[in-house]
Amino acid sequence: MIEIKAFIHRSRAASVVRALRKGGFTNMTAVDVKGMVKALDEKEQQYSTELGDRVITEVKLELVCEDDRLSEAADLIRANGKTDMEESGFIYVSKITAAIPI
Repeated sequence: MIEIKAFIHRSRAASVVRALRKGGFTNMTAVDVKGMVKALDEKEQQYSTELGDRVITEVKLELVCEDDRLSEAADLIRANGKTDMEESGFIYVSKITAAIPI
């Protein structure tokens, strides 16, 4: 199994989640985070006194799936998370060595 962490613009999060759910991906969470992805416009930015820099509220999407579905999930995230910017966020992939039910 793998874990995908995607950092995307907040305005694209609903489209990405909808596409993933339609594609059969259900094991995911989404959290608002402060990040430094390039802002779409000035309204999206705010100054963080904690970080001492301009930030935006972006979404960190975490998705767990089987290894053989990585390309499919990444393609859905990229297609639905893309903005007009050259760089619309990032996708990181990690191997899960164990999954223990609670």
